[in-house]
Order: sequence, then C-alpha cells, then structure tokens
Amino acid sequence: MAEIAGLREVSSARASFDLTHRGGGRVHVAGRVQAKIGQTCVVTLEPIDNAIDEEVDLIFAPAEEIAPQIDADDDDGVSTVAEPPEPIENGMIDLGRLATDVLYLAVDPYPRKEGAVFEPPVTAVDPADHPFAALKALQAEPGKPEPLPGKRKGKKG
Repeated sequence: MAEIAGLREVSSARASFDLTHRGGGRVHVAGRVQAKIGQTCVVTLEPIDNAIDEEVDLIFAPAEEIAPQIDADDDDGVSTVAEPPEPIENGMIDLGRLATDVLYLAVDPYPRKEGAVFEPPVTAVDPADHPFAALKALQAEPGKPEPLPGKRKGKKG
C-alpha cells in the first residue's frame, strides 16, 4: 500500500464498515477508515507521520440499475447532479478496495512538517544574465540593420 501511494510507510490501517440492505438491491455502506502513515516533508525533506481519519457514507447498487444522471436545473438556474451510487460488480462489494481507495484519496500530496515554510534561495541578479541581454547587445552593435518597419523611432512608415 505504501509503495502504490508514494508513502514512506503505512504503520497502521484500519477500516470499519456497517452495511445496510436497501430496496432494489441497493446497499448502504457507512463507516470509517483510519491510518497512520509516514511521509516526507516537501520543504525540509524530513520524515513526518500523519494520521488519516475519513468517514465513509456511500450507496452501492447493481451496475445494470445505475442510469446515467441527467442535469436538472433548480429554481436558480444552477445545474445540480445527484451523486450516482457506486456499482456492485459481479454481485460483490469489495470493502478492501473501498478502504484502500479512501485511504489513498485522503493522503496529503504535499505534506509539510509543522512550522516548515519554503523560502526560495536568495541570489544576486546579474543584469547580463537577463534573457533579453543578448538581443540588446546585438541591437547596440554598429553596422547591424535597422529594426523592422513600424519599430523605427521618428520615421513614418
């Protein structure tokens, strides 16, 4: 799990779900996914530990009974789409995959150690290093052709 999620480690992971049968072959899954994970601070590159505690509240339905959702405009003209149920595949709900997906989605992709602040390195700026410095040097050379029409100063073109 740690390797797939790009984590240093998963020191513990736990999922607890309650399943309730609903009409029409639907199943309500409610519960919680908790984990302790090891990550690397994106600022200091030091190891840090983070806790994940995510609630799960989903409805599953047979895949063939899930119809595409149609946008419905409410009174304000705002389009709202109802959350479709998750599909029950091959007559089963894979709770292990559900727990793993919830854990992966809860991982902070840019973890920071508490108090860590990124400060870009301060470097002296040399005007000669400017990207257009070479063009300016070419313009200043004697014997070079004049600028393109429309760019001449003082002449009408």
